[in-house]
Amino acid sequence: MPLEILTVPCRTDNYAFIGHDAETGETFLVDIPEAGPILSVLKDRGWTLDYVLITHHHPDHVEGLPGILAEHKPVVIGAAADAYRLPPLDREVLEGDVIEIAGEAAHVIDVSGHTVGHVAFHFPASKAVFTADSLMALGCGRVFEGTMEQMWASLSKLAALPPETTVYSGHEYTMANARFALTIDPENSDLISRVEATERARASNRPTVPSALSLELATNPFLRASDPDVQRNLGMQGAEPSQVFAEIRTRKDSF
Repeated sequence: MPLEILTVPCRTDNYAFIGHDAETGETFLVDIPEAGPILSVLKDRGWTLDYVLITHHHPDHVEGLPGILAEHKPVVIGAAADAYRLPPLDREVLEGDVIEIAGEAAHVIDVSGHTVGHVAFHFPASKAVFTADSLMALGCGRVFEGTMEQMWASLSKLAALPPETTVYSGHEYTMANARFALTIDPENSDLISRVEATERARASNRPTVPSALSLELATNPFLRASDPDVQRNLGMQGAEPSQVFAEIRTRKDSF
């Protein structure tokens, strides 16, 4: 059976994710924006936390860990490249590592760009990838530490996953991303429909995360830098996709 994965709203617009395997009884957490909402879900479900997976060092993804460790004793896992600025890790991982988590193989993917050392965790059996601030719903994270080329390479890795993969990203930024996406790809009927669905969801205070990778491929401008329509809209026909991506990201930074 696939993992049961719960989306846990935290702070102003962050999400944490709790995964549980009914067969083994094991439970894991991806990122820790704050402890309270996560502990509440664990208590309500009667689950003991076995693993914490950290995607990157930013405070809004790690600062709830002390509160979690006060009540649970999970194995804390994060990137070796980021270990010097992460909370103390029990296990350091590298791109290409495969770790056994809650009865499944979790594949580590380096998705540097937003930060250097950012990782994503892909669970092929459950068709799930936890991307935090790399690939986001209708967007991607700002390129704070890496280069535009590095971020494009990271997004390309995620875009190559099976399209039926579900993308669990770190923030509720979808409506703002949607408004920007329409400036890049205004005639995309799939995007127009998604914007309308996003408006309805947010009007009802429903999360727009997670999302299907197939939907991101069809509508997310940051994944569509090689699309002729997007290139034409930008006046960049035939340009290298990494250059088109850089133009899209630069426009979003000042949108």
